[in-house]
Amino acid sequence: MKLCIRMRRNERGEFTASCPLLPGCISSGRTEQQAKQNLEEAIRGYLASVSNFVPEQINQVLEYQV
Repeated sequence: MKLCIRMRRNERGEFTASCPLLPGCISSGRTEQQAKQNLEEAIRGYLASVSNFVPEQINQVLEYQV
């Protein structure tokens, strides 16, 4: 499954990752890779808790703020 994620870097240099298609599914990390891994875990938990979730088809898109 491919989902769109948003990755933002804050003023302290840490990263926040979110999945707009999954309300409230947000994670963070000290590095971009760590934030992505944490978000993947959050997405798995989110989807496990919503058994009837059927996502719309989305190509992988990464959005970065600089």
